[in-house]
Amino acid sequence: MMRATLRLRVPFNYLFLLTAAPTSVAAQGGPLFSTDEVLEFTIRAPFEEIFRHRGQESEEYPGLVVLTGIPGSPDPLKVDIRTRGRTRLEKRICRFPPLRLDFPKDSLAGTPFEGENRLKLVTHCQDDREEYEQYVLLEHLIYRVYNLLTDLSFRVRLARITYEDTAGDRDTITRFGFLIEHEEAVAERTGWKNLKVPGVPPAALDPENLAQAEVFQYLIGNTDWSAFSPDPGSPDCCHNTKPIGAPTGPVFTLPYDFDISGLLNTRYANRLFRGNLDQMGLRSVRQRRFRGLCTSSPQWPATLARFHELRPGIEALFNNQEGLERDVLEDTLEYIAEFYDVINDQGRVRREFERHCR
Repeated sequence: MMRATLRLRVPFNYLFLLTAAPTSVAAQGGPLFSTDEVLEFTIRAPFEEIFRHRGQESEEYPGLVVLTGIPGSPDPLKVDIRTRGRTRLEKRICRFPPLRLDFPKDSLAGTPFEGENRLKLVTHCQDDREEYEQYVLLEHLIYRVYNLLTDLSFRVRLARITYEDTAGDRDTITRFGFLIEHEEAVAERTGWKNLKVPGVPPAALDPENLAQAEVFQYLIGNTDWSAFSPDPGSPDCCHNTKPIGAPTGPVFTLPYDFDISGLLNTRYANRLFRGNLDQMGLRSVRQRRFRGLCTSSPQWPATLARFHELRPGIEALFNNQEGLERDVLEDTLEYIAEFYDVINDQGRVRREFERHCR
């Protein structure tokens, strides 16, 4: 692997170390994320044992993925499974935590997983609370909203998954979940590099991309993110975003993990995020707060025009989502409409964006 080390001269106290594999022309990616059709499969694994290990380096366990509804009935696929995440890794939040699926590449030819390796799986979190499946549907749609804005984004694939505990300790259940494209795959697909860095100087970020991400986070009511700094205790940037780009710039930010957003409005968000909300003077996660940079202001007119252009497509994503309950849909569309009420009013744009930009 080629390695590049660069110190950028910017007015911030960062040592910006970039390590990445060279990327050639943009690739199309594999079949998994080439369609929005719901993927159906079964995972057979010792789930009760897997769930006992909840750490950043949790133990992997072997399992099988059995594809259903596909002509030819492919053989079961071997997979290594472990828990992952941060907030949703906690047992008090998710009794059924998010998972990482690690496939051997040489066994995936001719399947929807061909070309994949490591995949994040967002699960339903709780077996016995129906609203948690609604969260899954909404969060996967948030990713798809950002896909409308830019190809420099994580693609997702909604799935209907049956979980069979091979030890017989848990009942077999079927729930919605979704798979997330790996950041290395996003970089390869878009012709950039996956950047492993301790921090990103704001001056290194592509201005148009940053402004889009900032307004997008405002749209969904998310303040739990940073395009510049990592989580406390983490060596890599960034908090609920991933940087891709070139060692000499530009750098693009890839948002992910939206369970503290106002659009999702999970039952645990206000409790877990209370300290941060109080610091910002917010009552709840449903109350929006612009967290973008003031230096993004030259990009605001074009960025807001882009969001106006995409409004029908954004609303169509939610209107057309099978399984979304009527009251959830209406509440979500109302929340989105409130965003458009703001950006249609220049006075409110000044109050919301200029007053709170950083």
